[in-house]
Amino acid sequence: MDHLIEIDGSYGEGGGQILRTGLAYSAILNRPIKIGCIRAGRRNPGLQPQHLKSIEALAKITKARTDGVKIGSDAITFIPEEIVPGHYEFDIGTAGSVTLLLQALLLPLSLCRSSSHLVLKGGTHVEWSPPFDYLSEILFPVLASMGIQARAKIERWGWYPKGGGRIEIDIHPASDLNPVLLNNRGSLRRIYGISAISNLPKHVAERQRDRALRRIEKDLKREAKIEILPEIPSNGQGSFIFLVAESEEVKAGFSSLGKKGKRAEEVADEAVDSLKEYLESDGCVDPHLADQLVPFMALRKGSSSLTTTRITEHLLTNLWVISHFLDIKILRSGKSEEKGKVDLISMAY
Repeated sequence: MDHLIEIDGSYGEGGGQILRTGLAYSAILNRPIKIGCIRAGRRNPGLQPQHLKSIEALAKITKARTDGVKIGSDAITFIPEEIVPGHYEFDIGTAGSVTLLLQALLLPLSLCRSSSHLVLKGGTHVEWSPPFDYLSEILFPVLASMGIQARAKIERWGWYPKGGGRIEIDIHPASDLNPVLLNNRGSLRRIYGISAISNLPKHVAERQRDRALRRIEKDLKREAKIEILPEIPSNGQGSFIFLVAESEEVKAGFSSLGKKGKRAEEVADEAVDSLKEYLESDGCVDPHLADQLVPFMALRKGSSSLTTTRITEHLLTNLWVISHFLDIKILRSGKSEEKGKVDLISMAY
């Protein structure tokens, strides 16, 4: 067995990101891993159902042996054999995020020998995770430029607390990754988006749209097109707005979710505030895209780089985890929560 890589799960923001990135790299490099002190600083430390499903799913696609995989566990061992592409279906069973589950699976399945098809069930639009629309509109186009063809469709939306959403993803792997050079976004071409609801009055979606359009025109001196989706299929109730800033070189995405007691105008304001912050700052990619891209960038031999309008704790955590696995030089300018640049010079694997 190759040398065991040990990782402190309480490092940095100390959340599930360490698990997802660490396990994905363990699978790709066929390196056993032990993660301890899992979520030690959180209110409910240890593995939760969302994290458990990510480990179980990765274990299935890699024929891995595991230890410590149970609710509340503060340490796990993961020993993969090989990545096996194919058709897989995973049901989180709660409103746990299917997009976070996909983060663990997408990277290894993007670099294996043949295509895969995934059916994921759970939360598609829930707090503290990328919404489904972010994958299809923002992340997947950049991955396509690297050579990874991933396509997704949503059949049913899953809101908190009922979940029950269903998405399907086809992943066509890349034989080799193209470099990422995302340092200048270029001129803004257009702003567009959606305002969506499930099992709520149509005026909720209309108010979200109207508020966002007024704010964009007033604060950004821009026009936008926002489509209303008034009858989204779902087991539960929910509202959502998603705004895309399409520039010459990249797209950036900003969203907000409704909840009981939160006015539709507040939902719109949150998304517009994030959009405004991005457009008024320097940097090519939005903060969420930066942390999702670096695990792919690091696996490409040679140099890749990006600039971002805000260096997040998730980005710093991913860079730290990656450094445990690869012979890589990481150059970073900019402090946490400020704009910055990341250069990765890798010998790959």
